[in-house]
Amino acid sequence: MAKFELKLPKMGESVAEATLTNWLKEVGDTIEADEAVLEIATDKVDSEVPSEVDGVLVEKLFNVDDVVQVGQTIAIIETAGSNGTEKAVAESAASPEVVPDAAKTAETAVKEVEKQVETAKQTTQTPIENTGDRFYSPLVKNIAAAEGISQTELDGISGTGKEGRVTKNDILAYVENRSSAKTQPQQPQPQTVVETKKEEAAKPKASVSVNGEDEIVEMTRMGKLIAHHMIESTQTSAHVQSFVECDVTNVWNWRNKVKNGFAQREGENLTFTPIFMEAVAKALKDFPMMNIAVDGDKIIKRKNINLGMAAALPDGNLIVPVIKNADRLNLVGMSKAVNDLATRARENKLKPDDIQGGTYTVTNVGTFGSIMGTPIINQPQVGILALGAIRKVPAVIETPEGDFIGIRYKMFLSHSYDHRVVNGALGGQFVKRVADYLEAWDVNREI
Repeated sequence: MAKFELKLPKMGESVAEATLTNWLKEVGDTIEADEAVLEIATDKVDSEVPSEVDGVLVEKLFNVDDVVQVGQTIAIIETAGSNGTEKAVAESAASPEVVPDAAKTAETAVKEVEKQVETAKQTTQTPIENTGDRFYSPLVKNIAAAEGISQTELDGISGTGKEGRVTKNDILAYVENRSSAKTQPQQPQPQTVVETKKEEAAKPKASVSVNGEDEIVEMTRMGKLIAHHMIESTQTSAHVQSFVECDVTNVWNWRNKVKNGFAQREGENLTFTPIFMEAVAKALKDFPMMNIAVDGDKIIKRKNINLGMAAALPDGNLIVPVIKNADRLNLVGMSKAVNDLATRARENKLKPDDIQGGTYTVTNVGTFGSIMGTPIINQPQVGILALGAIRKVPAVIETPEGDFIGIRYKMFLSHSYDHRVVNGALGGQFVKRVADYLEAWDVNREI
């Protein structure tokens, strides 16, 4: 018999942790390879974590509502040998953190918690214990120890988790309120200020008064994380915008001509989105320095063009599935990819791989009637393009015989880019090139 460590897989670019939302298997249950063991949630997608081996679940190292870091061991599965044994032995040799049996794994986890409590003993007199029906996860205990929260204080915190369990957000909110209630708060050390700067930036700085007619609505988990990422992006990148008005009359007329035949032949609708995505992919090939990422003082030039496509969810939040190698797809392939990702996003059926690896993002604000927008960059990318609503407007048309006024279909393209690494010339030329491809659309194109 051998022990296999089930670890939290990488869930997407810039995602470092996930919340354990539900155990699908209990200790003692038999598990087959690729069978889901637990459910997790991130700010981008909810997903299942499958087992990589056949075996029996012998230990669960985290509880529901615990926050797990990418790469951490979530559970121990006992395998019968052969391929599973060889894999477990290989992982054990590669990582000093892997323990050969469940008892030692538990012992190591206990020692780690004891070490963290010992580090915080100057502010906490006694370790936190589970009392009565109150269960505290290791993460909550560690926060309590680090913040000097006593057993009595912790028992008095109202929990919002399952069965009234105190979650990470509950104890952090308590810490914030307790600190603001002190008449003479202690001056934090500079290191603490640096470490908590991003967390504090996402929290409201001013109190809001409410009356009996107001309704208080709790932000969703995804909403809270999106809010944090939006603030983090504006604090990271120097956002500037360039705007171009684009004549899409040829695109409009061509789509009207071919959309019925396309639907009959392919069994799905031809929308404007894949047409715009094709133009963006071509422009990124022309301007490869828009297809980059920033890592500290280094610029990473992406080899593949992976287009993120912001999609609205039924609850009002947004998610960004990614079209991989978009520059290699013809219009039929692009249309199928767009429709598939949009459908699975609405049905909450996206997989972790569907939302990672993006190198540039496109968002269609015209869907909601906006003629232009100033979108926030999806880190660590350096640009995002907003597509405005297509409008029928009067325009000056130039011909060899002279100028005249005509009715044209036009839209605004709004390009937000990171001015740390993209100057105004590059940012403006890129969005202009996208417009050029759309305006030069061949009305006789076959599909």
